[in-house]
Amino acid sequence: MGATHITITVRNPAAPHRTWEGLFRVDTGATDCLVPRQHLESIGLKPQGQRTYELANGAELKLDIGVGQIEFMGEFVGGTIIFGAANAEPLLGVTALESVGIEIDPLNQRLKRLPAVRLKRASPSTARP
Repeated sequence: MGATHITITVRNPAAPHRTWEGLFRVDTGATDCLVPRQHLESIGLKPQGQRTYELANGAELKLDIGVGQIEFMGEFVGGTIIFGAANAEPLLGVTALESVGIEIDPLNQRLKRLPAVRLKRASPSTARP
């Protein structure tokens, strides 16, 4: 089975006219998005901190992170973006997918929109009519 790819626009929330567009691999094993550092810096995004990530082989890596607007399939979400290495493949993580109500169909290698974004079901005592 091959990988699913999608074109995504990353926007600087502080300067919305500054964007970068690229082809991202959809990675359901990744929580956050990853973009090569030079592309994020080209639109004026700067690291705002660091986070430790666990790689598929179990190794841990501390990486710079920032926040950007991620646009795809007519939707947008603000999300954490990892500042990746210059040769890194851009990745779309599950947080952005779930935030806009899109899931992956691995059999057909496509993304599909859910009828509605999922919310946690309210308990009967907190549900409102």
